[in-house]
Amino acid sequence: MFKKISPWIKAARLRTIPLSVSGVLIGSFASYPKGLFNVSIFLLAIFTTISYQVLSNFANDFGDGVRGTDKNRTGPERVLQSGLISRIQMKFGIKITAFVSYAFTVALIIVSFKNEFLNIVTFFLLGTLAIFSAIKYTMGKNAYGYFGLGDFFVFIFFGIVSVLGSNYLFNSELNLDLLLPSLTIGCLSVGVLNLNNMRDLRNDKQSKKNTIAVKLGPDKAKIYHYFLISISIITVLIFHFKTEINSYFHLFFVIMIIIILLYHIIQVYNVTEPKGFDKLLKPLVMTTFFYSIITSLNYIFN
Repeated sequence: MFKKISPWIKAARLRTIPLSVSGVLIGSFASYPKGLFNVSIFLLAIFTTISYQVLSNFANDFGDGVRGTDKNRTGPERVLQSGLISRIQMKFGIKITAFVSYAFTVALIIVSFKNEFLNIVTFFLLGTLAIFSAIKYTMGKNAYGYFGLGDFFVFIFFGIVSVLGSNYLFNSELNLDLLLPSLTIGCLSVGVLNLNNMRDLRNDKQSKKNTIAVKLGPDKAKIYHYFLISISIITVLIFHFKTEINSYFHLFFVIMIIIILLYHIIQVYNVTEPKGFDKLLKPLVMTTFFYSIITSLNYIFN
C-alpha cells in the first residue's frame, strides 16, 4: 500500500508546504486583535492553499517531464522522469487535485462571504486564476515558467494575494498595513524559486526553459538574489517599527531572522557549483515560515 502512495507523496513535494502557507498564517492571524479570527475560515484557507501547491507540483512534474527538462536536472529526481508514475496516472492525479482545489475554494468562499455577491464572484475568479496559474507554470504549450514569468506569479500569489487575500476573507476589507509583510513573503518566496533556478540553470538553458536565472546568467542571477533578500530584510525592519508589533520579543526574533538572511547572502555568494544551491533551499523556506509564525504569534499575544 505504502509503495503505491509513496511516489505521490514524493510528487507532492511536502517540503514546499511551509512556504505556501506562510502568507496565509500572517494574513489570517492579523485579524485576531480585531476579534474577527474564524477557525473554519483559517483551516479552509490552509487546506485550499496546500491543494493549490500540490496541484502546482504535480503539474510541474508532468510539464517538465514531458518536455524532457528534468532529464539531466541537478536537483532531486522527479517521479515522471524516473518512471515511478506514468503520464496517464499523473494526468489523472492533476485532474483530481484540480477538482479538490475547486471544492476547497468554493467551500472557503461560502464560509467567508455567505451572501456577499461581489466578494463571492471576485474570489471565485481569483481562485480560478490561482488554479490556472498552478497548472500553467510548466504545463502546456504556453507554460509561463518557460518565459521567465514564474518569479512574477510567485511574488503575486505567495506574497500579495496570500497575505492580503487571506486577511480579506475575515473582514471583507483590504488591510494595506499588511502590504509590507506581503512584500517580505513574496520576495523570500521568489528567492526560493531563484535558488531552484540557479541550481538548474545549465539544464534549463539546454532545455530552453528561459527562467530569470537563465536570462541573467549565473553572476547576475546571484545579484538578483541579493536584491530579493535585501528587500525582505528592509521590509521586515520597517514593518516591525511602523506597526504596533514592537515588543522586545518580536524584535529579538526579527534581529535573528535578519542575521540568518545576511548569512544566507554570504552562503549564496560562496556557491561555486550549481548543486551548492540545493542545500540552501530548506533553510530559506524554514526562515520564511519561521518569520510568519513569529509575526502570527505577536498578533495573538501582543
